[in-house]
Amino acid sequence: MNNSLKPDPSVIGGVPVAPLAFLPDAAAVFDKRAGRFAFLADHGGNLAPYMRFLADLTASQARLARELPSPVPIPSDRVELARASRMPPIDRMALATDEGMHATLDRFLAEVAAVEMPEQARLALSAVTASGIADRHWLLENILSDRIPEDSAAPHLFVGAAVQLHLARLAGTLDAAKLVKIRTGTCPTCGGKPATSSVMGQAGIESTRYATCGCCATQWNEVRVVCLCCGSNAAISYRSAETGEATVKAEVCGDCKGWVKILYQVKNASLDPIADDVSSLGLDMLMKDTDFRRGGFNPFIAGY
Repeated sequence: MNNSLKPDPSVIGGVPVAPLAFLPDAAAVFDKRAGRFAFLADHGGNLAPYMRFLADLTASQARLARELPSPVPIPSDRVELARASRMPPIDRMALATDEGMHATLDRFLAEVAAVEMPEQARLALSAVTASGIADRHWLLENILSDRIPEDSAAPHLFVGAAVQLHLARLAGTLDAAKLVKIRTGTCPTCGGKPATSSVMGQAGIESTRYATCGCCATQWNEVRVVCLCCGSNAAISYRSAETGEATVKAEVCGDCKGWVKILYQVKNASLDPIADDVSSLGLDMLMKDTDFRRGGFNPFIAGY
């Protein structure tokens, strides 16, 4: 079941209640993201070539989201067991050896070969395409564990994009009403880390915060002014790379020394949780000079 991001929240005592989660319509998510990357490429300065590459790569994700055979839905008994156990219904680690995941990876690698890209990226794509099953398992396990070794960011970018495609389509087969809150900073659909969080602007959820999974694109409700890395609210502060009214900030935790970007869609509805994470790399550069560590996971930023 797909849930579009046009909420019709239940009302208790006349007060709208924000839904726990919105599940992705994969084709729509990637279409919108590709458009945002393309816009940012036209206004991206030094990042423009990379933004154009990601626009084309994301457009490939959108095409395949429509063309690939529908993923096999998660069995209802597995969904019910996950709900009863307060666990996500998608078992990430099982996907590293899943035939459907590997078929998606194969198709994506073939599709993205037509995209214009830097030579380093082309070499990485060729290496992944030629890799054996053991290497592919390793690459998939890293992405599905929300970790990317610093010395192999390029091959993980392509595998990460394939995982995004497969997981978003799989998440879209679920019923958001059957999801349960896991814990702060954990996707209720697949158990992944957020890429970023967003302060929303849509009717019914104005100024409510939703985190966006860096892999499956589920958006789930999180309390504001709470660290998405450790759950503490004792020492939260905000930093930005802009001098004016910033629409992208680093939410910084003085307790665990983690930080995750927060996007203010309530001020700019065109912000995308993944694309604008990449476009705000200046903020990452700023935070690298501090004692804080990035907590958000985005396969398109690894290596920067």
